[in-house]
Amino acid sequence: MTDLAIKDVAERTGIAAGTIRMWEQRYGFPAPGRTAGGYRRYSEDDVQALRKVLALRHRGLSVPAAIERAQDAPGGPSDHPSIYAAVAALDHGARPQVLRKPTLIALSKAIEHETLAHAAAPIVFGAFQRERFYRHVQPRYRRLALHADAAAVFADFPALRRPRGGPVEIPIDRADALGNEWAVVVDAPGYAACLLAWEQPGVGEPGGVDDRDRRFEAIWTLDPAATRRAAQVAARLAGRADPAYGEHLEALLADRPLALEEPAPALTALTNRMVAYLEAAG
Repeated sequence: MTDLAIKDVAERTGIAAGTIRMWEQRYGFPAPGRTAGGYRRYSEDDVQALRKVLALRHRGLSVPAAIERAQDAPGGPSDHPSIYAAVAALDHGARPQVLRKPTLIALSKAIEHETLAHAAAPIVFGAFQRERFYRHVQPRYRRLALHADAAAVFADFPALRRPRGGPVEIPIDRADALGNEWAVVVDAPGYAACLLAWEQPGVGEPGGVDDRDRRFEAIWTLDPAATRRAAQVAARLAGRADPAYGEHLEALLADRPLALEEPAPALTALTNRMVAYLEAAG
């Protein structure tokens, strides 16, 4: 279990440390552990629960109502897992960075194009928050799906869909942890890459900042174990909407070897592509 100080939780959630302390005193939430010296210590579950409170507050719920719903067993963080949090908790050497949306678009495009160029039989996941964001890049994901062992995308789709020649479209609720995340996950026998990001709820919505100025806490890595972890969490999320498909994805992942243990050539190629796309975006 991750051992986080209150300042770490404040940075990860965007909630001021003073607000977190006030909620603890007034509502008994969150309920941190304590060190022998009396210092608060928090877990990843606390981070995810606080993020869900923010999402529910953005939907108009009062603080007590949002906390109550976030703590409910059917709606708790374990039922709404975060791909970002699952990988951020691993020791893979990638440090979170705050990036603007145009930078994430350039990095995503680089990973997706590198996958089309070099990955054989990948398993591909994408998380887009909103359906309209996915539709902008749908042609590229249809091309990815043609060469993939499996491909699925998450957004606020109205229903589960299996379009011919395209990724499975899996609906998410905006209150889910994934409703505030960005993900590109590629797990192939010889190539692994993932870009994961979390956005504070409410940013980029009506009354918020301009779309291009939206900022995300982001991680990207070619680490095979971290990418596999992201894919496994995505497979379980897919299983919420379609249990049989989720089991199929988990079986595919269980049967395939991890990608290159020392991905220096892939890292060089992907980094070069990223730099080129970032330069073009600038």
